[in-house]
Amino acid sequence: MSKGKVQIIPLGGLGEIGKNMTVIRVDDEILLIDAGLMFPEEDMLGIDLVIPDITYLLENKDKIKAIVLTHGHEDHIGALPYVLKQIDVPVYGTRLTLGILTGRLKENNVDCGSLHPVAAGDTIDIGCFSVGFIRVNHSIPDAVGLSIKTPVGMIVHTGDFKLDYTPVDGKMTDFRRFSDLGNKGVLLLLADSTNAEREGHTPSERTVGAAFDKAFHNARQRIIVATFSSNVHRIQQVIDTAVRYKRKVAILGRSMVNVVNISLEMGYINAPEGTLIDIDEISRYSMSQIVIITTGSQGEPMSALTRMSMSEHRKVNIVPGDTVIISATPIPGNEKLVARTIDNLLRLGASVVYGSAEGIHVSGHASQEEIKLIHNLVRPKFFMPVHGEYRHLVKHAKLAQELGMPKENIFIGENGQILEFTQEKGAVAGKVTAGRVLVDGLGVGDVGNIVLRDRRQLSQDGILIVVTTMNRETGEVIAGPDIVSRGFVYVRESEALMEEARERVEQALERCQDGKVTEWVSIKSNVRDALGRYLFEKTRRRPMILPIIMEA
Repeated sequence: MSKGKVQIIPLGGLGEIGKNMTVIRVDDEILLIDAGLMFPEEDMLGIDLVIPDITYLLENKDKIKAIVLTHGHEDHIGALPYVLKQIDVPVYGTRLTLGILTGRLKENNVDCGSLHPVAAGDTIDIGCFSVGFIRVNHSIPDAVGLSIKTPVGMIVHTGDFKLDYTPVDGKMTDFRRFSDLGNKGVLLLLADSTNAEREGHTPSERTVGAAFDKAFHNARQRIIVATFSSNVHRIQQVIDTAVRYKRKVAILGRSMVNVVNISLEMGYINAPEGTLIDIDEISRYSMSQIVIITTGSQGEPMSALTRMSMSEHRKVNIVPGDTVIISATPIPGNEKLVARTIDNLLRLGASVVYGSAEGIHVSGHASQEEIKLIHNLVRPKFFMPVHGEYRHLVKHAKLAQELGMPKENIFIGENGQILEFTQEKGAVAGKVTAGRVLVDGLGVGDVGNIVLRDRRQLSQDGILIVVTTMNRETGEVIAGPDIVSRGFVYVRESEALMEEARERVEQALERCQDGKVTEWVSIKSNVRDALGRYLFEKTRRRPMILPIIMEA
């Protein structure tokens, strides 16, 4: 890479929601922005998390100067426990961001010594980069955009943002900083595209407080509020409303308890003494005195609200008269899970408040008019939409064109693509390894497409295990074949089918013996083919067939 060029290499976050990670490289110095995860899609059976492929970072680990974080959401910091196990570099973020990250790192037994707190308004030098932190509003406090001064020119990264003119904590987006950068000249803007399809303005977080007040006023018994654990301003508004209605507040769900405790310690949540009680103390008060703030707004199977809706929670049972407020909108792909949870809550007699029409949730991302304002303040020479599925990126690019930016100066990138900029032009300059690494339990990357394919097949048609004992020398069948079915058919009701299947296996083994086939691999293949053809003829299903030959 010659001097006078800066490379932008997204390793995640383009064409998808989550897994945000962006490399900025000048010569042999790399600055990494965010390291997030995404949650598994429906067809990723058994997978817990998805993180970016960091092959490129491992190949260039000696060039990485630091990791800079925009805010504390999982899709921006969730991969760090895995990244920092392999790459030891300084990490810069605001106080709440690092507070939440510290908890994640300790859970994964990762050293927290490389974390360095910064504040909005700070500027720090990292190698050849000068990084400024710009206060923005989002659905978590302490979110920042970034100004990154490079030898080639200024790069502005908005992070996730919205323009809230009445924020809960009174700290507005720093419009002046964006404007000053625009006046001095910005080479490249990287901007959040999540809500690029949504017209108008995103409502202020403060409007949710009025909706809470209405819901609390109408509730006669216990109130349960489900929201994102990281939405600290939302949690604060629930607490404020509970105080007005003289209710006690209990926190439920591991991630919710962790974030609330961190926020209380750091002063991001304020609650009058005696307002917060332990979940085990709720039985001491009448139903009309209790508010429970819980996880589970996305219908996650193991979350507290989902278990309550199925009457499986150890400490809280839903009873007729409960008011459940779901203060979130379903992330794409979670709609069915959320709908099922709502149905279950209604069956148990609860009153459920949900949906955008109720006003109990607003987005943390900028809509079109706010996006336009940022573009007009920054006035970049080049623009690259980030953070969103492909249609979001395309819509954001069209908005930039409508504001007068030349089409040739707008770059819709892909994960792994190298975008190279000089002061005069930008171009695609190659590709690096990028993709998804699947986390399943303690295994990171050991589950790939082949394992997922097998899991899908097992989930769709089940498995048949064929066990045969054979003489190694003669190939003679000594015992079996025995067939074990799991997830294919109920054996007691399909005895004729299973008996015929056993005969087909015997015939295949006889053909192998007559043909002098002695290799175990070939025998297994013949058994698998013969049984597979028969079962498909009879059932139109393709179960996984696993022949096992035991030697005698």
